[in-house]
Amino acid sequence: MTELILALDVTEKKKALAIAEACAPHLDAIKLGYPLILSSGLSIAGELEELDRPLIADFKVADIPNTNKLIAEQVFDAGFSSIICHGFTGGDAIQACVDVASDYGGACFVVAEMSHPGATAFFHGGTAEKIAALAVECGADGIIAPATRPERVKILRGIVGSRKILSPGVGAQGGDAQAVAKLVDGIIVGRAIYEASDPVTAITAFSMVR
Repeated sequence: MTELILALDVTEKKKALAIAEACAPHLDAIKLGYPLILSSGLSIAGELEELDRPLIADFKVADIPNTNKLIAEQVFDAGFSSIICHGFTGGDAIQACVDVASDYGGACFVVAEMSHPGATAFFHGGTAEKIAALAVECGADGIIAPATRPERVKILRGIVGSRKILSPGVGAQGGDAQAVAKLVDGIIVGRAIYEASDPVTAITAFSMVR
């Protein structure tokens, strides 16, 4: 069964908590990125723990190994279950995040290809395939691949095998949940839910993935 993950990119803490509480029963995980963390702090993870949903830290960590290690430790100490890192920084940088995730009993996902139009400028031409292979080599739990380009997800699936693929870009970016759900382990939806007048009702449009 494909998981439904909310990308909670809301900058108002009170609003974010209200949306998360209302939507949690219909979600498999909640992804928090820089917009919310920079406005509210890492401590918001602790406030969301009572919702009993895994929290994914989408910081797309992309630095030298030691810096990646320090960032990942802060993430898991704060209560997150998973971390997302970039793969273009190389195997040693990926490995730092993977190792910390393993030490904490968490998971690490590597961005193989992003979902926005501009991503094709640098992630194509074999780059995403190399990153996906590197993620497997480093023992990552899975990769991030674009719901906006299902044909690319199919190619990357052939590389990562049974490792998880989480797929952003559903909804506002134009990704079709129905088209990609059968190819991935989790679809990530943000604005189509949190910008809706009734986020819980909006979730029903993606109910086929549960």
